[in-house]
Amino acid sequence: MWIMHSTLEDCVRRFARRLSTSLLAATVAVVTFAAPARAANPYTPAQACGNEFGGSWTASSDGHRSIVADNGVKLGDVYLMYNYATDYNCVTMIKARDIGTASPIKASIKVDVEGTLREWQSDSGSYKYYAAVQRYANNMCVQYYGSALYGGYWQGNGRTTWGNCI
Repeated sequence: MWIMHSTLEDCVRRFARRLSTSLLAATVAVVTFAAPARAANPYTPAQACGNEFGGSWTASSDGHRSIVADNGVKLGDVYLMYNYATDYNCVTMIKARDIGTASPIKASIKVDVEGTLREWQSDSGSYKYYAAVQRYANNMCVQYYGSALYGGYWQGNGRTTWGNCI
């Protein structure tokens, strides 16, 4: 009668084989079910304003708001920028979702000219990375707003009180 005796070496080999099989299965599960990485927007607010209107743009004080949907999904950021050489303001909505895919977004600015209220001026369309609008605003107060169409509704944020009266 033939009797097989397991050696310590055989036990270690079986254990190593089972462990490697388990690790492989766990790795496949993590890779398969992990959330896809989100690409960062390649444009900064200064780059967006510079690409559209030229010049050098600086962030304004109180010139940033995050745009977050009702369900907590971040859609983007709206920025108020200023060009000291031209006295223009630029508002840009930088996408944080669907980057690289054209989707409806809007950047808006309102300028108070000598106490006369102007209408909102906007850049609205289906854009891959950002929307940007500029207006002359030397010694004038401004409001700014950015929004994105998400879930069938426009969702946005900004400052709708007068400020940055440069």
